[in-house]
Amino acid sequence: MPQQKTRIAPSILSSDFSKLGEEVRAIDEAGADYIHIDVMDGHFVPNLTFGAPVVKKIRPHTKKVFDVHLMIAPVDPLIADFVDAGSDIITAHVEAGPHIHRTLQAIKSHGVKAGVSLNPSTSIESIKHVMDMVDLILIMTVNPGFGGQSFIPLLDKIAAVRAMIDATGRTIDLQVDGGINDQTAKQCVEAGADLLVAGSYVFGGGPGEYANRIKALRG
Repeated sequence: MPQQKTRIAPSILSSDFSKLGEEVRAIDEAGADYIHIDVMDGHFVPNLTFGAPVVKKIRPHTKKVFDVHLMIAPVDPLIADFVDAGSDIITAHVEAGPHIHRTLQAIKSHGVKAGVSLNPSTSIESIKHVMDMVDLILIMTVNPGFGGQSFIPLLDKIAAVRAMIDATGRTIDLQVDGGINDQTAKQCVEAGADLLVAGSYVFGGGPGEYANRIKALRG
């Protein structure tokens, strides 16, 4: 399918955790399309964030799509918890379990959308045989685990996945996460991305700047 309009998913990883509900409401009002929730386990990635109970607590603060990125391994046993907490999309990494096909089946069995994430060094060949199952493909342009890292220019990888999506004839979100700002956003969209995750860029200016920064990312 053709590239969709550019949508923005601010990552609450960079928000003020002491007032998480307020921050979620603020980015909703500022024009966020999705709310991106980075779940890290301190094992699959070198950081620890929050689990399903926190997702459940912030769910009443917005009706926007909860785009939940699980950086946890093993991932399968926790899928149901994140569905119950209010996730609309659940994205897992190719390496987060022995069978990505089974993981995607498990996510979709709960009636939510399924995403697959590719780390910078993960080959796009690894998702070739699950393209019929995915609703979202997330290309990491940093090594996952921390916010505020510098963009790795994997524009050829973004373009290659865009071609894979177009060949399916299906509508699949092509998401990019890592070092996204007003400059790198433009490069990613030109390469074929249509859903951008940004944490430190959106939240870095404070609540008064959220709307301006989301608008800047849209170009």
